[in-house]
Amino acid sequence: MKSILLIGLGSFIGGVLRHLLSCCLNDSVVKGFPLGTLAVNLAGCFLIGILYGFFDRGTLINQELRIFLTIGLCGGFTTFSTFMNENFLMAQGAQFFTLLLYAVLSLAGGFLAVWLGYTLLKAV
Repeated sequence: MKSILLIGLGSFIGGVLRHLLSCCLNDSVVKGFPLGTLAVNLAGCFLIGILYGFFDRGTLINQELRIFLTIGLCGGFTTFSTFMNENFLMAQGAQFFTLLLYAVLSLAGGFLAVWLGYTLLKAV
C-alpha cells in the first residue's frame, strides 16, 4: 500500500510539473509543434538516465525511493499517450512532415537523453 501512495504522490508532482512546462513552451515558443511535450519527454528520459546512474552506483538503494522517482515522478512527468494523441491529430490534419519530425525527435532524442544522463553520471 505504501508503494501505491508513493507512486501516486510522485505521479501528482510529475503531472503538475509536466503541465506547467508543456503549457509554458507550447504557448510561447513554437506554434503548431508540440514542443512542450517533446521537451518534457526528453527531460524525463534524461532524468531517468541520471537516476539509473545513481542506482548503478548504489547511491539510491532504497526501493521505495526508486519507485517514487521512476514510476511515480518520471511516469507522471512524461506522457506517451499525449505524444500518440498529438501524432494522431497531426496525421488527421495531413501534417505528415511535422508528424515524422516529431516522432523521430521524440524517439531518437529520448533514447539519446537516457544514454546521455546515464553516461554523464557514470563519468562523475
